[in-house]
Amino acid sequence: MFTYTVSVSTGKQEFAETINDIYLTLVGTESCSDRTLLDKSVVDHFARGSVVSVDINVKEILGDIVLVKLEKEKILFNDHWYCRSISVTTPSGDCVQFPCYRWIDFEKEVVLRDDKDRLSQDDNMKEYRRMELESRQLLFRWKEWHPGFPMSIDANSSTELPLDIQFEAAKSVDFSLNYITAIKNLGLNKFLKLSSWKDVADFEKIFVKIKNTVSGCINYCENDYFFGYQFLNGCNPVVIRKCMNLPDKFAVTQEMVQGSLDRGLTLQEELKTGNIYIADYAILAGVQANATDPDTKQYLAAPFCLLYKNSQNEILPIAIQLSRQTTAGVGNTVFLPSDNQYDWMLAKMWVKYADFSVHQLVTHLLRTHLISEVFAIAMYRQLAAVHPVFKLLIPHVRFTIAINTAAREKLICKSGLFDKANGTGGIGIAEVIQKAMKTLTYKSLCFPEAMKARGVDNKEDLPNYYYRDDGMMVWEAVKSFVSDVVKIYYGSDETVQEDEEIQAFVQDVCFSGMKNCPKDCEFPNSLKTREQLVEYLTVVIFTASAQHAAVNFGQFDWFAWIPNSPSTMRKPPPTQKGQVDMKYIMDSLPDRGRSSWHLGAVWALSQYQDEELFLGVYPDKHFTEQSVIEATKTFRKKLGEVINIIKSRNEKLKLPYCYLSPDRIPNSVAI
Repeated sequence: MFTYTVSVSTGKQEFAETINDIYLTLVGTESCSDRTLLDKSVVDHFARGSVVSVDINVKEILGDIVLVKLEKEKILFNDHWYCRSISVTTPSGDCVQFPCYRWIDFEKEVVLRDDKDRLSQDDNMKEYRRMELESRQLLFRWKEWHPGFPMSIDANSSTELPLDIQFEAAKSVDFSLNYITAIKNLGLNKFLKLSSWKDVADFEKIFVKIKNTVSGCINYCENDYFFGYQFLNGCNPVVIRKCMNLPDKFAVTQEMVQGSLDRGLTLQEELKTGNIYIADYAILAGVQANATDPDTKQYLAAPFCLLYKNSQNEILPIAIQLSRQTTAGVGNTVFLPSDNQYDWMLAKMWVKYADFSVHQLVTHLLRTHLISEVFAIAMYRQLAAVHPVFKLLIPHVRFTIAINTAAREKLICKSGLFDKANGTGGIGIAEVIQKAMKTLTYKSLCFPEAMKARGVDNKEDLPNYYYRDDGMMVWEAVKSFVSDVVKIYYGSDETVQEDEEIQAFVQDVCFSGMKNCPKDCEFPNSLKTREQLVEYLTVVIFTASAQHAAVNFGQFDWFAWIPNSPSTMRKPPPTQKGQVDMKYIMDSLPDRGRSSWHLGAVWALSQYQDEELFLGVYPDKHFTEQSVIEATKTFRKKLGEVINIIKSRNEKLKLPYCYLSPDRIPNSVAI
């Protein structure tokens, strides 16, 4: 008789009170053990999150242990439990690890492979690999939630998701409860009556209790420097681009801006020199404003905002146009810093309203949440658990499908919470995302390419752009780590080409997940070189971690001051100068009720989660290869160097930029 000792490591997740009838089978190269019912006294310890061991006796040596099978019999209630890993100690004393990190329930037999990483072409157990992927493809099905959107998971509610990707009990998401709790915690209940504010100073009442990074800059809606600074380092630092030629529908002239140009050059000369930048919100043109509240008319505009880098390297607004008629005329009034106080103040508020709208739906929702979900679904469908790329990506898709499903269920659905405060609610959500999808490209997700495309990649040309500078450091650190891992498993470009699972992964993203993108979107349908694979995986990880952090966790900092980032406007944009006063501005801005919902939302969305896992922190040991462990250590070291560089710079700044410090970048899109 030979004895194999099986040790089962369970997780901290919540268990059922009773766990019944767990069977275990060891499969070796020579034979397999009998299907063994684990003793009840052993099973009862599973709920304690500990490591429990059991001896399995067999009549003959099994050979090399290559599989562990777990199964549960179906009973009246689902008594699932979470298994981190299983180790098997053979009679000779060898120990073989079998990573799991999955929930075990009664739905199916779970087959665990050992901890060795294998490309699809190098695996001598292809049948089990095929069965695993076929099983996953039944669970992770594509669905078009809305025409023109990226594809999403086929689930109508969070409870329909596969158990392994649902939120843990301690991290369930209820947007309604979170927002209401936020409103209560922020002391906003007294502001919920649907009435206008009296003046800008009236908003200061909110900040009696609310404090954040920038709330001390209480008058920055009137500060042109602070207005311009946000295009570089605010919550939506991806819109500003160098302007070499003025758009046809922009009626700005040399005479209008001459007083704002401090180098003695003409507007055309400044354009050629590269000192003029623009924020163009053309995507909002023709979008229907939120009409879900019959008692409150809401409006949208598609502004141009011309920005000037002056001789002190400050980015300042010098011209704003709120409409875009076919030809210059009354509707194309250009507002200027030299206009009266209220005209210029309101024009800037309209730009910030447009910027907030584009941020929420395009920069944040589409380009981080929805795209990361596409990568996640394709990964589950096409990469086996023993594939090194699956192990590389799994920390970076944690809870992404779950948070997006919750958002579709409660937040951005018809009559969802997004409609309560936002001018792009209602059908505007779909209209904006559908338009954004028509111009979305793969290269725009490559951080260096995105900077270059907007003409903002040169540090000397555009200094103090901390989003760009920190983003480049994080991008290079991620790319270096990915490159190290790819080189371990792929000895040549041919190895990439021969990897059927990797090719299926990128094809599933291109032809299924992003099928609503135009043909020239450049999403690869195959990868031919290691360099292409490195770039692709860097895009996946960077989008889910750094890019999401940069545009998400500053929402409360930058959007809490309502006049700076209105979530809606209740009066139409002015078409002429000299016709607005403070009362018109206050009647335009969100009322007290919408302001409260807006504040509750941006506060809740800006919170880190309990036990958040930050970039490079991988507690689940998917990789056990020493070479990958060393590569991970090198990655963390580089991230530490980036943290120190950012910290040293921020100590000299009045307003630090922290959103891309790696110790504040969660691994995945999970909020």
